[in-house]
Amino acid sequence: MIHRQSGIEVLGVNVQADTRCEHYRSGRDIIAIRFKCCQVYYPCYECHVQVAGHLAQKWPATEFDRKAILCGGCGYELTISEYMRCGAVCPECRAEFNPNCELHYHLYFETAPDPN
Repeated sequence: MIHRQSGIEVLGVNVQADTRCEHYRSGRDIIAIRFKCCQVYYPCYECHVQVAGHLAQKWPATEFDRKAILCGGCGYELTISEYMRCGAVCPECRAEFNPNCELHYHLYFETAPDPN
């Protein structure tokens, strides 16, 4: 499924207008992540696995200045560094993000600690 948020395509499974998906549907699950490997936004790693057809690559720390996080509330694109420092709140519209997404950083970002 394709959804457009502020003109940006977000691919995934049952993607909603605010970038929620089949896998993560809470009121604060409103971000999408641009995957390093394909430069496409997906709401989560599970959507990427189901839709992309290839293995995900993690963003290296040297590229944390790249805009790779999309706020589903307003369409603002955050850099990875900005996202990691935002305190789970969009710096543009102040929408709250799910703070538990931090538990998945190791799936998207190379230098993020693995919680296991």
